[in-house]
Amino acid sequence: MTLSTGFSLNNRYRIVSVLGQGGMGAVYRAVDENLGVEVAVKENLFLSDEYARQFQLEASILANLRHPNLPRVGDYFVIHGQGQYLVMDYIDGEDLRQRLERLNCLPESEVVIIGAVICEALTYLHTRQPSVIHRDIKPGNIKVTPDGEIYLVDFGLAKVMGDSQATTNGARAMTPGYSPPEQYGIARTDPRSDIYSLGATLYAALTGIIPEDSLARATGKARLTSLSRLQPRLNKRIATVIEKALEVEMDDRFQTAEEFKQALLEAGEISQLSIGNVRIQPPPPVPSPLKDQDNAKIDGRSPEIISNPVIKPVESTTDQRVKARWLTIFLITYITSLGAAFFLIPGLSSGLPSFRLPAVIGQFLSPTNIPTQQISATNTMTIPMDVSSITARPSPTLTPSITASSTPSPTPTPTFTSSPTPIPSDTPRPTATLWGGSSNDIAFASNSDGSMQIWLMNTEGSNFRKLTSLIAGACQPAWSPDGNQLAFINPCKTKKDLYEGAQIYTMNADGSDIKPLPVPKNPQGDFDPAWSPKGKQIAFTSLRSGSPRILLYDLEKNALIQVSQSRFVDRDPTWSPDGTHIAYVRQFLVRQLWMTDITDWTEEQLSPNSAFDDIWPDWAPDGQTVYYCQVQPGSNPFLVKLGVQNNNFGQERRVLPPGPDISFPIASAIASPDSNWLIFESWPDGINRDIYMMDIYGSNLRRLTTSPAFDFSPAWRPVIKKP
Repeated sequence: MTLSTGFSLNNRYRIVSVLGQGGMGAVYRAVDENLGVEVAVKENLFLSDEYARQFQLEASILANLRHPNLPRVGDYFVIHGQGQYLVMDYIDGEDLRQRLERLNCLPESEVVIIGAVICEALTYLHTRQPSVIHRDIKPGNIKVTPDGEIYLVDFGLAKVMGDSQATTNGARAMTPGYSPPEQYGIARTDPRSDIYSLGATLYAALTGIIPEDSLARATGKARLTSLSRLQPRLNKRIATVIEKALEVEMDDRFQTAEEFKQALLEAGEISQLSIGNVRIQPPPPVPSPLKDQDNAKIDGRSPEIISNPVIKPVESTTDQRVKARWLTIFLITYITSLGAAFFLIPGLSSGLPSFRLPAVIGQFLSPTNIPTQQISATNTMTIPMDVSSITARPSPTLTPSITASSTPSPTPTPTFTSSPTPIPSDTPRPTATLWGGSSNDIAFASNSDGSMQIWLMNTEGSNFRKLTSLIAGACQPAWSPDGNQLAFINPCKTKKDLYEGAQIYTMNADGSDIKPLPVPKNPQGDFDPAWSPKGKQIAFTSLRSGSPRILLYDLEKNALIQVSQSRFVDRDPTWSPDGTHIAYVRQFLVRQLWMTDITDWTEEQLSPNSAFDDIWPDWAPDGQTVYYCQVQPGSNPFLVKLGVQNNNFGQERRVLPPGPDISFPIASAIASPDSNWLIFESWPDGINRDIYMMDIYGSNLRRLTTSPAFDFSPAWRPVIKKP
């Protein structure tokens, strides 16, 4: 449970705001009332032996460090039955992710100074007895204070090396683009691993682009794009130094951080004597949470929308990467990798990845004259309802899978007969529907005419028809099972993780009769609509409680039922074809697929444990496969499928499109009504997002939309079921 503003932790630390929140706990900004200073309080609520030990290891590492560019620990304590708490220096300012988001790339002199300062901190760590390896150097873990000071933070993945070089391992995690190949498990990590990660960070700082992943380079599937190609005017000596740090073979890199520092200073023609008290340009000032606790903002952003932007990954197979300078990937409640879920000093994300690409407006194919209804985003129906009229279902029994090969089995709980609270309504409601419609239509969202709207096309990528003309935009179309209605959300300007303030609407398949879903008005946001196979219910994600939860609206009973347990963060529901189960994304250390049986409310984990985030699930209409994407920060999402046999779930298998490029991005894949085809979003050039189609084996790839518009969220119209 997140600690509230003003709460006095351990009778000493008054909580000011939440800096970040993850599956294992939160990071708070607080005031030490004994000393009157600001501190950061890191929390671990996941008290299994391994994670409790790793958290205590981080505390012991930091408690013994005394370096001007590293945070210090002031306190560590355990509250029985609640969690572990680590109190440390609060490092105000911005991290390099935010700095790059603001500036796109950094001046080479500033990059050299940052690199030299972090090298000094690494030299201190690596030469301690025993030596400490950070293992998670990346832009998000380098902070620049309001005074221009530079700090290396976040020791959640640190490793202490003993005399025999035995590893005291905590959670092993990799950040594609920044982690060296040995960190993937092909060799033992040592101080040269930090040198690689710092080199990758400086590469990204100079270019605004993440270098190619080290494992792909080590296996011959990618080559490092030279800095001179991305920045032709860059000092070639600086480029040579950074590329040496990025060598795949450990023996080819700088062997010590001191050696790396000296090479940077010489290449940048910076005096050794100037490094001790060096400062760089400070970030712009932001409001202090202490001055406005009711509207606390961190780095100029509300805590509820703090995200984890990551620089655009490089595509070495195309010249377009030189033109595509910037891609920002947002994680809400996002955890970079297994075991590091909450180990971020200020700036931990609490959401799911969002792939935000530049919205390029261009001429689209001329739509036919389909009637549309133009309404204002503020011109919505007022529904007199009690917001509290949501029926909570009983707490189910959780049965997580333990290994990738295990098959989860639901643990039954006592049968529960739901008695949802009726919601009074004097407005028209969508009615329960039967199967029908046509498989030749695909609904999708596009800003091809200047604003995001719902469109239709056929499977040939032609006959485009615009269905909505809403002032604030529309997206996330979801078909009713008869194919005669669409649910969607408004407002919508682009693809996002969380659609704050959105409302679910329904309309006919020709774009007529647009009306809001008659549920209590929720200013926080309702989105991710999913119509049940029998057309009697709509599941969706709601922010009514402040965090994403799955709710179920019963169209016949006009009632809301809460599917999610209140202590979890769940979103993106998809129905089993028989309508008895809802699968969704649940956040723990990373995002996983879970499922609730709505007949007895038992829950079970579907996707195996891994270091990847499982997102955008779709249960195929034949009931035999669940498709979803996997992603890590800085890498493109790829498609996997999970087989279903007699309600048992098998192993994951990756679905690869044709061609040699295994990094081909795939997002939001949806199976066709006959379960033989897939439609999905992709941006192989790193810029233009379009709708693609291929068969379930990854063959017969076709691009359906070809304009420079931002096209996403495809939905296949259901097929008429003949008697």
